[in-house]
Amino acid sequence: MALLNFKRRETAAPANGQLEGFMSGYSIEVMPRTAEKVEDFRDLLPKGTRVYIAHIDGTEIGDMVATAKRIAGEGFEVMPHFPARSIADKATLADWIARYQGEAGVDQALLLGGGIPQPRGDFHSSMQLIETGLFDQAGFKRLHVAGHPEGNRDIDPDGGDAMVMEALRWKQDFTTRTDAKVAMATQFAFEAAPIIAWADRLKAAGIEIPIHVGIAGPAKLQTLIKFAIACGVGPSLKVLQKRAMDVTKLVLPYTPADVLADLAAHKAAHPDSLIEQVHVFPLGGIKSAAQWITENAGTAGLPAAQAARADRPPPPPT
Repeated sequence: MALLNFKRRETAAPANGQLEGFMSGYSIEVMPRTAEKVEDFRDLLPKGTRVYIAHIDGTEIGDMVATAKRIAGEGFEVMPHFPARSIADKATLADWIARYQGEAGVDQALLLGGGIPQPRGDFHSSMQLIETGLFDQAGFKRLHVAGHPEGNRDIDPDGGDAMVMEALRWKQDFTTRTDAKVAMATQFAFEAAPIIAWADRLKAAGIEIPIHVGIAGPAKLQTLIKFAIACGVGPSLKVLQKRAMDVTKLVLPYTPADVLADLAAHKAAHPDSLIEQVHVFPLGGIKSAAQWITENAGTAGLPAAQAARADRPPPPPT
C-alpha cells in the first residue's frame, strides 16, 4: 500500500483559562492492579477527583472493594464499575452494593453491560441493574451509564443506532424517577467532530443526560491503536491510523491536545451543550496522564498535595 501524504494539522490551542475551565472536575479511571503501583493518589490528582474503578473480568470483588476503600481514604470520590454480565443475580448485586457502602462509603456507580459477550447470570444490561431498584434503595447519589458517540456494534450489530437510542430514551425517562444524578461516561474517541455531532443529535431527540466525554490520555501510538481496536472505537480511529503513516510522528507519544482544544472551544461557544466534563482513560499510565493534565490545564490538574500548599496563605512579611 502506498503511503499517503497528510498535511500537518495546525491547531491553535485554546487559552489556558479555556482549557482549564473545560478540564475542571475531570475524572479518571484505574484498575486495582494499576492502583497498587501508585503510592499516594494525592501526589497525582486534584483534591476530590472522581476516580472510576474499572472492573475487568476476573477481578475479585474483594480487590475492587479494597481499592475503593484505599482511594476513598485518600480523599477522592470513588465510582466503581458494575458490569451487568458479570453479576450472577440480584442477591450478588445487593452484596456488592452493601460491601462498597459498608467498607468504602461508596454512593455512586457506573452501570454498564460489561466486557464479556455472554451474561454469566441474570443480567445483560445496565437497565436491568437499574430496574432492581437496589441503587435507589441504597441511596446512591450518582449513577452513570455508558455512552457511545461512534456507535456500539455489541448493541447495534448492523452499525446503526436504533437500539442505542431506545436505551437512551429509557435512561432519560429513568432520570425523572430517581433522586440520583445521572450522566453518561463515553467511550474514548480521537476527534471532536463526531462527539459534538452526537451530543447535538441527542439533545435534538430530547435526551438531556449530561455527557462526560471519554478521552485517551497520552500513550505510545501502538498502545492506543491496540486498545482502540479492542474497545471498538469507530471512525475517529483514522486519526491514529493517519498518524501511524507519518514516520516523523510514529515514535512520538500521542496526546489528547487536539481533541481537547476543539472540545474546549466548542463548550466555550456553546455552554448549553450536553458535554459537561472530561473522563480520562489513562491508557499510557495514570502517572503520565495526570502529569500531562497538570502541565497543560493549569490548576485544573493540580495534585491535591500541591493544591493544599497553594491554598495556604502567604507568610507574613518580615
